[in-house]
Amino acid sequence: MTEKSKILLLGIGNCGRADDGLGWAFLDKIKSELPENYDYEYRYQLQIEDADLASQYETVVFIDAHKHNFENGFNWEQCYSKATNSFTTHKLDPTTVLYLTESIYNKTPNAYILGINGEKYSLDIGLSNVAKQNLLKAINFFKEEILLQTIHTQTPI
Repeated sequence: MTEKSKILLLGIGNCGRADDGLGWAFLDKIKSELPENYDYEYRYQLQIEDADLASQYETVVFIDAHKHNFENGFNWEQCYSKATNSFTTHKLDPTTVLYLTESIYNKTPNAYILGINGEKYSLDIGLSNVAKQNLLKAINFFKEEILLQTIHTQTPI
């Protein structure tokens, strides 16, 4: 039996800003069901140090709240590296983290973004009802389509 590929889930958000905490809520709900080849980390925002972390994994999944209304309440898409201009390195997008992973560490992990729709981003604790419904849909999708695939085939996402 071959060694399973290492997979990192990066939950991005802030549970003190209502639905912005969807990335963290996703990790909270699913972490007890993750196989041993999965690791997870909570982030307020992505930073340059996350390029080093991503370089240590075969697959990285960025999970974050989105204001864009996806048809199913969430969106799963492949993430590609891209150099972007920013006035600061204190807040990077996933494409820039991948670009830094490639350019600094010469590593190119498979990467995906799981965006979950939210509607309320004010200073508040707790998810809106819409965000809770979309979180459940995203978790069910991830369990049925992603976890089962990686468990049974022992291949990266």
